[in-house]
Amino acid sequence: MPTYRRSVVPSPAKDEALPLVAIVGRPNVGKSTLFNRLTKTRRSIVGDEPGITRDRIYGAYEWAGRRFRLVDTGGIVPDDPELIPTEIYNQARVALEEADALVLVVDARTELASPDYDLVRMLLRGGKPLFLAVNKVEGEAIAAEAENFRRLGIRAVYPVSAEHGLGVGELLDAVAEAVPEKQGTGNREQGTVEDADASSLDEGHDENAGGDPADQAAGGEKLHRTHGEFEQHETSIAIIGRPNVGKSTLLNALTGTERAIVSPIAGTTRDAVDEVVAFEGKQLRFVDTAGIRRKGKTHLMAEKLSVVMARRHLEAADVALLVIDATEGVTASDATIGGYAHESGRSVILIVNKWDAVTTGRTDGKPPADREIFEKQLRRALKYLSYAPIIFLSALEGKGMQRVQREIVAVAAERRKRVTTGQMNRFLESIDFQRAPVPMAKRIRIFYMTQAAVAPPTFVLFTDREVKLHFAFERFLENQIRDAFGFKGTPIWFKVKARNAGNRE
Repeated sequence: MPTYRRSVVPSPAKDEALPLVAIVGRPNVGKSTLFNRLTKTRRSIVGDEPGITRDRIYGAYEWAGRRFRLVDTGGIVPDDPELIPTEIYNQARVALEEADALVLVVDARTELASPDYDLVRMLLRGGKPLFLAVNKVEGEAIAAEAENFRRLGIRAVYPVSAEHGLGVGELLDAVAEAVPEKQGTGNREQGTVEDADASSLDEGHDENAGGDPADQAAGGEKLHRTHGEFEQHETSIAIIGRPNVGKSTLLNALTGTERAIVSPIAGTTRDAVDEVVAFEGKQLRFVDTAGIRRKGKTHLMAEKLSVVMARRHLEAADVALLVIDATEGVTASDATIGGYAHESGRSVILIVNKWDAVTTGRTDGKPPADREIFEKQLRRALKYLSYAPIIFLSALEGKGMQRVQREIVAVAAERRKRVTTGQMNRFLESIDFQRAPVPMAKRIRIFYMTQAAVAPPTFVLFTDREVKLHFAFERFLENQIRDAFGFKGTPIWFKVKARNAGNRE
């Protein structure tokens, strides 16, 4: 069994200074509903099925002019011998050790049982402020039933309805009063752009979608917007792929932690789990997403929601690490998931995981796999991702992680690279468009071209007529641009505009 510990990655001082409140309890009592209400997000998946939340989910909330960190944990069932409940308990225990205060959530509509008393005894041993939130109290009759939970021996009892927000204010008042304000924390005026970045990731928004033209960063630096360009302080990386290809193992290897639960059971990860790593002066936020599968393969509501959340976090990321299982080869599902990343304009790096299982660690008597042959098969199956670099590794062994991080930094820089109009026009003069394999009826004349945006690089072509580019011409032009300017790892978008279209209108 792995040893679960606090992240070895240094957190920003502003985060370390914030007091941490942990939401704990047995499965299906409403912990994630309370977490989402306080953080004003839909970060944690909520449903009627027990045991939906498994990993630790972090967020932040503000109350009475103070900011707090909040962690949602999976349902705790002490001494459960099953693999997943045991791993959930291990993850929750890390949150208990980190926390400054604990909020135990119970369901007012259920009877007290021995696991409730066992859980309370375990929490009280920690000696930290403990508050009992009796959830789902939505009427006077149920409020009277909530008094029965005082038998657990916790003095601070608060009837609440996480879904409707009833009684939550009194609970937060008590938590704020019991947790002293740490040195360096303050009100919302002291928040930074990185706070906003984290919350925007939770909401699934792209940084280019909105925001103030000049925001203040933690070090006093300005973030300037120019056609979607930012002086970026953090790169978001979504780890995507089919279930059970090693995404959580890769997250743990990249961050040097046991941040995500790893098991041989497909679909273990449901909520997106994120962790920040400092690498060569850059902040890399890795987001482990649930395995994406076809609709026909998802049956439980939690599985359906986890796939939706995975798509949302992919669309909010800068770079996608598409993880492929070397032991199974490239599948149709891999191609579909890669298509999601390509069509959403994310930069992509292909990670061939479990490479040791088909080479040095092969036990089936077959000869070791050939890297060149595998790469050719991969390129043939994922033709539209020809720009994506390929890295072969074993996340379980944890080797080659710095190479992945260096590739991420390089691809993120290429994603935001800008070519001047002068450079682009000199480039156009050097191209022999007669070599483009395009039917004569589909040919257009390009007067000039300019880069209109970055992330992804977007070029506007001013032509003699406004038509959709023939796919062969678009591919030819894209290849010419890549040969001249690079743009490794990122898709390139084109827009066509007739030079005299405005005059005709």
